[in-house]
Amino acid sequence: MARKGKLDDDTEHKDMWIKRDMNLEEREKERVLRSEGKKKKSEKRTEIEKKNFYWRFLDMRLEKWYLQKKEEVVEEARN
Repeated sequence: MARKGKLDDDTEHKDMWIKRDMNLEEREKERVLRSEGKKKKSEKRTEIEKKNFYWRFLDMRLEKWYLQKKEEVVEEARN
């Protein structure tokens, strides 16, 4: 961990990052932060977004994922 900054300078390891293990308290804090973020984002969504998209946390980033309708999936499976 002391030399992780040196990895960042190296071009081969530019996309590498180190995340330390969390204890129970840190996990609980992160879980609360994630749930608050989801609630805030879902309050701001429009009706169309609520029907077609959902928000998902990945690596502390909130991303929008598209929901496919069951009808479309069934039609694609038939073709």
